Amino acid sequence: MTRQWRRLTVLVAVVVAVGVGAGPGAPAAWEPTKPIEFVIPAGTGGGADQMARLIAGIVEKHHLSPRPMIVVNKSGGAGAEGFLDVKGKKGDAHTIIITLSNLFTTPLHTGVPFNWKDLTPIARMALDEFILWVNAETPYKTAKEYVAAVKARSGGDRMKMAGTGSAQEDQILTIQLEQATGAKFIYVPFKGGGEVCVNLVGKHVDSTVNNPIECVSHWKAGRVRPLAVFDTARIAVPEWKDIPTVKESLGADISYLMLRGIFGPPGMPKEALEWYQGMLKKVYETPEFKDYLNQGALKPAWETGPEFVKWLGGAEELHRELMAKGGLLKK
Repeated sequence: MTRQWRRLTVLVAVVVAVGVGAGPGAPAAWEPTKPIEFVIPAGTGGGADQMARLIAGIVEKHHLSPRPMIVVNKSGGAGAEGFLDVKGKKGDAHTIIITLSNLFTTPLHTGVPFNWKDLTPIARMALDEFILWVNAETPYKTAKEYVAAVKARSGGDRMKMAGTGSAQEDQILTIQLEQATGAKFIYVPFKGGGEVCVNLVGKHVDSTVNNPIECVSHWKAGRVRPLAVFDTARIAVPEWKDIPTVKESLGADISYLMLRGIFGPPGMPKEALEWYQGMLKKVYETPEFKDYLNQGALKPAWETGPEFVKWLGGAEELHRELMAKGGLLKK
């Protein structure tokens, strides 16, 4: 074979190899082929609703998905409606759900046939704070002053504490506050945190334990007043750093952080799971999402894989313990 023919043979071989690697037979990376249903197991206006809609907006703005996200609220039964809906879509690659801690509290309290292990953990996006709020027109400037007023009305005319749902995070914190201080509230549940804060502004309740993001607009407008944060340390964000902890204010060691995570149906295909993790990591790193965390005083807490699963197991046990102390477990 001549030198010229050898060169031609090598060139043809290279072209064929490249063609085979990039041709129609090569598997393409998975991506959505139809709209993604993004389920919110809570009412409109609350922290989960706000985060889900923000994520959907960021995905659209930055072209992070070839198909749109369709946000749907399914809040019935303290979120059981949404969880059971997603649980029933085994293997579906076009449905995801945002979760708060009702992921644990709802099945523990109601006995509904659902557990977080029935879903596919995708990513933890953040951990959310809780704050004790009162109407800005009340005379209470500190948590100590407010609790004293609550204790003074511990008879039939009790103060009303509003929160999202029954036997969920808000009521757990209310019970912990009662047990630590001796105060007694009438707990009033609402479907979502946005509705909770609106009722505080309207003076239909006396206080709430809302997430910061759920009341921040009313706070900036001078309608509500934060008295204390339920955490081991003050919120590090400058705008929120002057709010004392419950321990500073009342001497009560009460702290709680709420999950903000994303899950898929059981048996979500591995390639779809990886696509969602990659897409959500891009969302997490956008200026818009970072600003949202900062404005709403959420703690950045990105986590996936075995570490996230381990954290979920520990969080479930913590909620079982807290609810047992509060008498909220299904009997």
